[in-house]
Amino acid sequence: MRTFLVFAVLIALLAVGAESFRLPRDAEEEGTVTRVLDTVKSYYDQAVTKASEYLESIKGLKLEEKAKNLFDETTTAVKTYAIIFQDQAMHMFQSH
Repeated sequence: MRTFLVFAVLIALLAVGAESFRLPRDAEEEGTVTRVLDTVKSYYDQAVTKASEYLESIKGLKLEEKAKNLFDETTTAVKTYAIIFQDQAMHMFQSH
């Protein structure tokens, strides 16, 4: 049991000693990572800004209003022609 305890203490001391020999990261490496992350963030921000600008320009064109007007005009025309066709069909069947 004593040998196990001595062995465990030696392993613990070795681990603590190995921790003290860790080399610090280079500041340049952190700078590179920071630059890459900043570049990616800036590209993302630019993409979001462009998408927002496109959405605003589409809203500025009032496409929803134009589409609604086109739909209303089309349905009015279709209803008119449907009524004319119904009237013609009724006259054709009633005359016989």
